Amino acid sequence: MDTQMLKQKFSEIFAAPKQARLFCAPARVNLIGEHTDYNGGHVFPCALTFNTYVAAAKRNDGKIRLYSLNFEETGMAETDTTRIVRDSARTWANYPLGVFWALLQRKLPVHHGADMLFWGDVPLGAGLSSSASIELATAAALNALFGFGLPQTELAKIGQEAENQFVGMNCGIMDQFASAMGKKDHAILLDCQTLQYQYAPLNLHGISILICNTNKPHNLIESKYNERRAQSEHALKQLQSKLDISSLGDLTEEMFEQNKMLITDPAERKRAKHAVYENRRTLLAAQKLAQGDLQAFGKLMNASHISLRDDYEVTGPELDAMAAAAWKQSGVLGARMTGGGFGGCAVALVKNEAVETFKRNVAREYEAATGYKPDFYIASAGDGARELKD
Repeated sequence: MDTQMLKQKFSEIFAAPKQARLFCAPARVNLIGEHTDYNGGHVFPCALTFNTYVAAAKRNDGKIRLYSLNFEETGMAETDTTRIVRDSARTWANYPLGVFWALLQRKLPVHHGADMLFWGDVPLGAGLSSSASIELATAAALNALFGFGLPQTELAKIGQEAENQFVGMNCGIMDQFASAMGKKDHAILLDCQTLQYQYAPLNLHGISILICNTNKPHNLIESKYNERRAQSEHALKQLQSKLDISSLGDLTEEMFEQNKMLITDPAERKRAKHAVYENRRTLLAAQKLAQGDLQAFGKLMNASHISLRDDYEVTGPELDAMAAAAWKQSGVLGARMTGGGFGGCAVALVKNEAVETFKRNVAREYEAATGYKPDFYIASAGDGARELKD
């Protein structure tokens, strides 16, 4: 859908004489560094060229009207700025409503309301963070419409606050930060504890980043995601009885091994082990990418998936089948689950000349193992949340 058609749809749906402004925010894929963001570690995502688009105009009567062309069956979501509550009947609308709510919590005046029309080409339920894409498109739109002048990093925090406190999903900052701060042809090495970051050029030398969608939808609120976070936080508290640390990301592997028996629950010990070792893998992977050593990067991806499978236990049969099929293929440097887990997508580094054979072979093996037909996308790193000018 082109931008002019989105504007036309806006005029039709809202019967609005006002000219809408257009904004977009991307989905993301995380190359390595999973379930480390809320554990104070590093992540290594890139924004994608899949986006949520929003046509938006400010109102003057306190009403909020939201409509999605991806969920037309749910109709218009309407409320006003004095009565913003979660609406279980319209799951998608809770993400933009959460952004309104988070801005009001900060005493930022969005009380005039807005009309917003959404459309996106982000695969839904695939673990590519369509939710963060919706949140950041909303935040970018409201920031511009109301002239707040907030920096992109602040928009990321607002999106996370909306998802944590309004939607009820205790995610870390990675998804929203990648959606806000994406840069074309670059990944982002982000320290989730300090929010210090650096861009890393994706010089892949004949290698494609291939996203492998299991087509097993995931719902992280109903999954064990929040449980994993609680287990990690309890493990941290037990380590803090002896160690002066603020997060699991502060630990080296050696420090963890010397003190791991402070964690009395074996499952929580495994969760902490993953967080510590995954953080170190992520830092090493960024270093290997900068050196052009993509073989070593791929091996770290494989190790990441194994840790997520065995220690963090968030993969599940579909993601494990996808990774196992990918590892067998010629021309594959590495493959791992990406995102929160419990379904969604894997990501693989594949030599360009092997991509088509990879897709055929993996599709056949994966469907035979699970009964699901997968989809594949070549990932391109794109820019972050922004206004689209005519």
